[in-house]
Amino acid sequence: MVEWITSTGLTGYDDAVAFMEARVAAISAGEASEAIWLVEHPPLYTAGTSANSDDLTDPERFPVYDSKRGGQYTYHGPGQRVVYIMLDVGKRGKDVRQFVRQLEEWVIATLDEFNVTGEVRAGRVGVWVERDDKPLTVTGQRPEDKIAAIGIRLRKWVSFHGISINVEPDLEHFSGIVPCGISEHGVTSLVDLGLPVTIGDVDVALQRRFAEVFGN
Repeated sequence: MVEWITSTGLTGYDDAVAFMEARVAAISAGEASEAIWLVEHPPLYTAGTSANSDDLTDPERFPVYDSKRGGQYTYHGPGQRVVYIMLDVGKRGKDVRQFVRQLEEWVIATLDEFNVTGEVRAGRVGVWVERDDKPLTVTGQRPEDKIAAIGIRLRKWVSFHGISINVEPDLEHFSGIVPCGISEHGVTSLVDLGLPVTIGDVDVALQRRFAEVFGN
């Protein structure tokens, strides 16, 4: 069975990484169950393994952490639900691409609980929403904003790091980076979309929709 852990308050990034490292080692050794860990962080930026230093536009604004997860720069902060995913992918098919697709499906199913249509886009990491409330782009397309980021790492087929869903973060804090290296699209949150949703509401939805995607 997967253990669900929810931390209150703000969890330091180094503390989170240390916890994940220890738990992943224990899962690999057969000494601990898989786990989903729900946290919030103080304002900070993380650089994934593909991060471009030019995308850190305000390096003095918040602490910046090098992360061994996949992806580029991302922001974490209060009002954003960070979901650290420590699952044995080796026992779940050993298919990394399928695992990432499952994470995307999980986020999309969670957003559906609030009548938000999340979508994925080829060549763009994360989950996106079309903004019917904003003017069309110069190319005549509906604008799209990012609502969730995904970045994982595997060690001995056990995953860590994970996803972040914007519930009610300060969206201006994203301006110190080019989120995930994509400058032509914006960032949104559930509250920015006009929904009175709390972190607790998202936690309930995440747990409710987990089994339909991952099976337990």
